[in-house]
Amino acid sequence: MTTAALASSESLRRSPRHGRREALDSLFAPRNIAIVGASDKIGSVGHALLRNLKLFEGRIFPINPKHRLVGGLETFEHLGLVPEKIDLVVIATPAPTVPGIIRDCAKIGAGAVTIISAGFRECGKDGAALEQQCLAEARRGQIRLLGPNCLGLMVPNVQLNATFAKQMAKPGNIAFLSQSGALCTAVLDWSFRENVGFSAFVSVGSMLDVGWGDLLTHFGDDPHTKSILCYMESVGDDRSFLSAAREVSLNKPVIVLKVGRTNDAARAAASHTGALTGSDAVLDAAFQRAGVLRVNTVGELFNMAELLGKQPRPHGSRLTIVTNAGGPGVLATDALIAGGGQLAELTPATQEALDHALPAHWSHGNPIDVLGDANASRFIGAIELAAKDPQTDGVLVILTPQAMTDVTGTAEAVRVLARETAKPLLTSWMGGAGVDAAKTILNAANIPTFEFPDTAARAFAQMWRYSDNLRSLYETPATTEALPEAEAGRAAANEVISEARKAGRRLLTAVESGKILGAYGIETIETHVALTEDAAVRHAEQLGFPVVVKLLSETVTHKTDVGGVELDLRTAASVRYAWKKIHTSVCVNAGHEHFLGVTVQPMVSHGGYELILGSSIDPQFGPVILFGTGGQLVEVFRDTVLGLPPLNATLARRLIEQTKVFTALNGVRGRKSVNLCALEQLIVRFSQLVAEQRWIAEIDVNPLLVSPEGMIALDARVLLHPSECQEETLPQLAIRPYPSRYVTSWKLRDGTPVTIRPIKPEDEPLMVNFYQAPSEHSVYMRYFAPLKLDVRIAHDRLSRICSIDYGRKMVLVVELSDPQTHKPEIIGIGALIKSHGTNEAEFALDVSDPWQKHGIGTHLLKLLVQIGHHEKVARITATILGVNHEMQRIASKVGFNLQPVEGDSELRAELVL
Repeated sequence: MTTAALASSESLRRSPRHGRREALDSLFAPRNIAIVGASDKIGSVGHALLRNLKLFEGRIFPINPKHRLVGGLETFEHLGLVPEKIDLVVIATPAPTVPGIIRDCAKIGAGAVTIISAGFRECGKDGAALEQQCLAEARRGQIRLLGPNCLGLMVPNVQLNATFAKQMAKPGNIAFLSQSGALCTAVLDWSFRENVGFSAFVSVGSMLDVGWGDLLTHFGDDPHTKSILCYMESVGDDRSFLSAAREVSLNKPVIVLKVGRTNDAARAAASHTGALTGSDAVLDAAFQRAGVLRVNTVGELFNMAELLGKQPRPHGSRLTIVTNAGGPGVLATDALIAGGGQLAELTPATQEALDHALPAHWSHGNPIDVLGDANASRFIGAIELAAKDPQTDGVLVILTPQAMTDVTGTAEAVRVLARETAKPLLTSWMGGAGVDAAKTILNAANIPTFEFPDTAARAFAQMWRYSDNLRSLYETPATTEALPEAEAGRAAANEVISEARKAGRRLLTAVESGKILGAYGIETIETHVALTEDAAVRHAEQLGFPVVVKLLSETVTHKTDVGGVELDLRTAASVRYAWKKIHTSVCVNAGHEHFLGVTVQPMVSHGGYELILGSSIDPQFGPVILFGTGGQLVEVFRDTVLGLPPLNATLARRLIEQTKVFTALNGVRGRKSVNLCALEQLIVRFSQLVAEQRWIAEIDVNPLLVSPEGMIALDARVLLHPSECQEETLPQLAIRPYPSRYVTSWKLRDGTPVTIRPIKPEDEPLMVNFYQAPSEHSVYMRYFAPLKLDVRIAHDRLSRICSIDYGRKMVLVVELSDPQTHKPEIIGIGALIKSHGTNEAEFALDVSDPWQKHGIGTHLLKLLVQIGHHEKVARITATILGVNHEMQRIASKVGFNLQPVEGDSELRAELVL
């Protein structure tokens, strides 16, 4: 009872056999092209464009009002005179003329426009205004724009060269996308020397319309592209970029050279692109979250594309180095460690086998130095043992040509051995022309060769970093414990924030901050407010000594900076003295108006670790979460990491693991480890707080005291956004949070209660059960073909179903709770998947065999249509087998129009919203 498979986004993508074109096909697969500004003037952009496009297989229409012929081709005065509907219009005329030309493009129904012209936002306010006029005209005409201020684009395998570059790139499987036209030409020249080919070569310019998200999506779908390389100066639409990158990186490497790491470089990039550049550390966190590999040089960009295209990804960071010279091995080791990798610790069995295979004076460790007189047989014996070692995740072979070295013979032996290992194998054959033949042998066998061993070692470390990023995308997280009073807690936090905003305050008191944390299940220290000395003493005596006295203020953000904290007070007299001391210090350092009184808290014995958990707003990516070592010296130790909310248990664990304090939290020197699972859950709840309470601009929990006995927030600071902000303009999460608005309760026809909700990554075990026992008939209806059980329940497949971007895809599950065991069971699934680059979507339904005929399919489809309305989808479609009469009945009942697909045994269901 389904329309199509739920295996991945591509399973519900528009089918080419039905003659439908994807969103950017007019750009990258045009059937014809018009050039506005085509010219015979040698040295002009219009002349270069026309010269390059003459190789294109489709028709070319030059547009020039002053000439009847340009480049020997019939030329038209304006676009309206062209006798065909145009797919792609390339504009190379002065900036002020461009808005009008795009208006003409809309009139003739052109699909896409590439604006080569400069003179827009990079020239100031007038140029920026021109850009907005261009965008408005394009939106009215439903035209996609590439540029402005760009070199253009190439698709070598169809001889499409819509650029003013001197040469066409060689065909290949790399999509190269660059925000710098000048770098494009430099890389193009380099590619001819290095024999690198491209599936596409795109200068994105100012990204007025088509941005990184659109391009990643397009080339993620492109069967000719195996790797996507980006030279990036600004991210642009962060949510679109991260959404596309998270989806595409599961199937193809997305490798980014993002400039602007230093403050000076960031300012230069912003000046060049007219865009703001956010914190570089946040950008690293965003790339990591999306499975993107960030590199530092153009060389690394292409090295990693080659490496990830040729070799399997490592399962860990441990590299074994086999070398015939000690110095290069040490050089590689330094580069490996600096890059975040580590040397493998060889097992005793491997050590013993190497003792038998190598001369007595071998290095007896890793790097494995096989000595300068090693022949091919000795090399291969060591490499084979290293590759089989269970503690080795990859092997680097370094060869220096010495008098006894068989350079070519060793390469040939490595080529044969490489077929037998599933671990990455890298080589560095050092030397000049004498090793070229060996490098040719290795390259032909898809074994990467590096001129220098340190470059190879860094490349392995980057491979591991990439694999580790993807691990977080693939891994099924533990279920997050739901708070029993979650809705009431959310309301309580809202009320605290609302009262502060009504009072015109941005800074919450410690008591108010504690209430917000408590509302999300984060335990806080018992706190009493004392407006007088006597009240402070009374609260201290009630709590029991020792106590802590802190400043109570609605304006001072850091109490220690103004002498507002007194610790370990053991008598009533010391509490009175603390009151006076804090009052005096605050009045001197800040002013008497900043002193409202004090808070009194029990002094917690320091048997644990002080951590910090916080959030602030990044100008590019919105709310960002910080975790690490806390306390008063947090800025000194700088043991903190960043992550983008929302977080699940897996992502929270990755944050913890990246800190130095993680080692201590696991237990050191006889101390017990803290409950890391509980810490994960606490971070997830904090992430939920950040996602839901959008009026919070900054929040610091410091210190968060964790120990084997428990976890408690000893202090917290919450700062709200200014009152003049409008709620709709508040920063949004870069990654769309869980859409709880779509959680509903419902009853089946027999009265059985169920919950219908968006799917979660944690649902994978339930999805395994769901897919285990359908009938052969149901499988055929779901997938239009047989699909084996091991394929249906494969982790890679299910992780794509469960770990979704809710902006691109909405999957609802029908969850039934067993009345005896209360264990949940999924009995139905409905998916609404947006077509990339459009406001259309396709749906699919899937109901477990025993639960069919209960009204689930009809109700799910109605909910999907409602979601389509909320998400501003204009049209919902599906493809249904002609023999699937039940699905046809459901679609008709919900209002879909069914039409046969010409020449096929299928029907197309369509509903215009």
